[in-house]
Amino acid sequence: MTAKPDRHAQARPATRIEHDPMGPIDVPALALWGAQTERSRRHFAFGEPRMPLALIHAMAEIKQAAAHVHARLGLLPPERAAAIAEAAARVAQGDVDEAFPLSVWQTGSGTQSHMNVNEVIANLASVALGGGMGEDRCVHPNDDVNRGQSSNDVVPTAMHLAALQAVRPLLAELGELRLALRERAAAWHGLVKVGRTHLQDAAPVTLGQEFGAYASQLDGAEDTIRASLPALHQLAIGGTAVGTGLNTHPDFAVGVVAELSARHATTFAVAADRHAAMSSHEPLVRLHAGLRQLAIALTKIGHDIRLMGSGPRAGLGELRLPANEPGSSMMPGKVNPTQVEALCMVCAQVMGHDVAIGIAASQGQFELNACKPLIVHDLLDSLRLLGAAMGSFRRHCIAGLQADEARIGALVAHSLMGVTALVPHVGHDRAAAIARHAVAQGLSLGEAALAVAGLGAAELAAWTDPARSVWPAAPTPLPPRGPLSP
Repeated sequence: MTAKPDRHAQARPATRIEHDPMGPIDVPALALWGAQTERSRRHFAFGEPRMPLALIHAMAEIKQAAAHVHARLGLLPPERAAAIAEAAARVAQGDVDEAFPLSVWQTGSGTQSHMNVNEVIANLASVALGGGMGEDRCVHPNDDVNRGQSSNDVVPTAMHLAALQAVRPLLAELGELRLALRERAAAWHGLVKVGRTHLQDAAPVTLGQEFGAYASQLDGAEDTIRASLPALHQLAIGGTAVGTGLNTHPDFAVGVVAELSARHATTFAVAADRHAAMSSHEPLVRLHAGLRQLAIALTKIGHDIRLMGSGPRAGLGELRLPANEPGSSMMPGKVNPTQVEALCMVCAQVMGHDVAIGIAASQGQFELNACKPLIVHDLLDSLRLLGAAMGSFRRHCIAGLQADEARIGALVAHSLMGVTALVPHVGHDRAAAIARHAVAQGLSLGEAALAVAGLGAAELAAWTDPARSVWPAAPTPLPPRGPLSP
């Protein structure tokens, strides 16, 4: 039974008044944020995406490390520093995610979301110390939580931390997909099929060779991604407003970097040039270039699989893709290559993100790049989307992929491109004449070879054996080269 509301109880006020340098403003009474967050919430109330929580959590990690360092340096009372560190830990682990409502579309430095973090941590720490929130708090968001810091060094540092955290699951999914492709390559090592160039019949290959090439494409993308990561371990923290370190302790940055290194079991360092680390974001551009390369590779892989699975009666029909769901609201029995289509749409989005990130990264003027929220949003979105899409593609497409060996064999038998193997024996011109005659008369390769060049069945079979085409003989080592003539 629900208790009836007490009509005589005093109603809780809906808002509280807070002040910042712009003056007073009403803030929702129970909100953990403060005046500056509220101003941004009102002034940038457009667009769906919120500032990525991964960035919020990374900023909170920096605040936690900063509180520990300031306590050791004697710049904050131990009790207050401990309360700030505990509050920051709660934010970093996602306990109060609802307290971060701001849109990506805000100031280009990310200052409003940075102050959102400062205000929430200050209120949590104040309550823990027996104070209140807002005007009644005993921990100040600027003087205590943000001591020795600026949005201009905290946000780019957090961008690097968030990117490094997000790249790990992506690389794990990439590795799983590559393994699945290599398993298919091994299973289909000897399955000869028609090769295709320009979407036209070409010399034979094996299905295993094609899938091995797909895995090698992923190798290349991973190499590019991994090569970009060392630069992300260089952090802008300690640069404060313009890279000079104004208003911070000379040992602060090294201390924070040590804290973060221990927390993540890796090695971070203070950026060699914090002016560059704050005003430009080429390390993130390089990382996303690797994601673009991955998207390009996945698009090629997806399109090939979709084309080989086209049909089932009027297409290539070499592969049978898993039937995961009905493909049409009108045509009974139709099944579509939906996993491939989803993957390719994700890859198109990632390529679009790469354009946006490149433009945004080019917008650094003097001491600050003022497109940071866009860069980090699109980068983290690409990492998340690619990882999820690769996992789904592997589980729901590659794992159940089957080769139609009868169809593949029939296409090989009907193909005329075995004529390429005749070139060393009859010459290019006569081989071309055989192919043209076969097309014009609707003949098989053997029939055309007999009519044009008088080749018998035994010669033709020996010279056009697909196994010899797809696995040419190993080259004979050349003799050692003697000294060059003067």
